[in-house]
Amino acid sequence: MVPDRRRGLLLGAGAYVLWGLFPLYWPLLEPAGAVEILAQRIVWSALVMVVIVAVWRRTEQVKAILRDRRTTLLLSLAAVTISFNWVTYIWGVNNGHVVETSLGYYINPLVTVLMGVLILGERLRALQWAAMALAAVAVAVLTVDYGRPPWVALILAFSFGTYGLAKKQADVEAVESLTFETLLIAPLALGWIAWLGASGASTFGTDGLGRMALFATTGIITAVPLLLFGAAAIRVSMVSLGLLQYLAPTIQFVLGVTVFDEAMTAGRWVGFTLVWVALTVFTIEALNHHRRQLRLVAQATAA
Repeated sequence: MVPDRRRGLLLGAGAYVLWGLFPLYWPLLEPAGAVEILAQRIVWSALVMVVIVAVWRRTEQVKAILRDRRTTLLLSLAAVTISFNWVTYIWGVNNGHVVETSLGYYINPLVTVLMGVLILGERLRALQWAAMALAAVAVAVLTVDYGRPPWVALILAFSFGTYGLAKKQADVEAVESLTFETLLIAPLALGWIAWLGASGASTFGTDGLGRMALFATTGIITAVPLLLFGAAAIRVSMVSLGLLQYLAPTIQFVLGVTVFDEAMTAGRWVGFTLVWVALTVFTIEALNHHRRQLRLVAQATAA
């Protein structure tokens, strides 16, 4: 059990490290614009996922999605929101907003909890409210510093929060759901790619086989972290996965400051520090609550 848990932690860490390193990848596809990169990513991801489904013999599970109207609608919503998330992230990375993209994924857990309150009617505990208040102050500070709301971060956080909520409600395995999502959007993506080609605005194939191969790998770099995450999820607790998720934005933040040399003014340091404090409060409270629940279960079992 312990070796299996250690393997799960390594797999989960691998997934989040790869997601964190994405800012190094997307600039390689320039001068392609964010929408063209998104379209290529969707098409190649769909192809890779179809192969995976075929090899793992999960075709029937994918077909089952179409037989359930509620699941189909939820995953259609997921497909739309993840497309917005991907294109915003790609645009942010390729336009000098790597630090701001990291902010989006730092605040995503808090946004997810807030959506649970507003949409699902869930109730927050006192320290969770405190974390929310700190995050709100952080966004206000960053808005003053940027001279605008941190739109890239907010779009990433809320789109991914909506995506997660839709996926949770659909309750479909990761491989099958991503296959459905990419296949659903693929016709639109193919249409956009065809239009770019017909208008002479496409960059696909303009720089030889090397660039074409880079575009093709967008499907692989989408699938690999997902598969690592799926393998980790069955080996470690959700608490462990929740802690691991901070790896990706931390790597993105470090890359933004060091590799991409993005400015960090005093106001931005204050804003990010408030976010980190909010996440610390949120995480400690969640861990303590989890331990209390385990003790209650143990006491009830013993009784």
